[in-house]
Amino acid sequence: MDIITKILGALGLIMIIWGTFEKDLRHRDRIYVIGGSGLLIYSLYLKDPIFIPLQIIFILAAIIHIYTIKKKRFIFF
Repeated sequence: MDIITKILGALGLIMIIWGTFEKDLRHRDRIYVIGGSGLLIYSLYLKDPIFIPLQIIFILAAIIHIYTIKKKRFIFF
């Protein structure tokens, strides 16, 4: 289980880095959700009280952004 969570964490980090280079906002946010989920799994494994809420907020922000793009309006801007 140890190696699997480390691999998921590393893949999550790679996905987030990849997302920063993605031009399409919808694809970028989807990549962020997938990458953030990998890092969330790793953070839960580590039981890290800082990164668990951080990753949850990061994932929720990406999901909200996907929703606002679909509705063609920005809630926070």
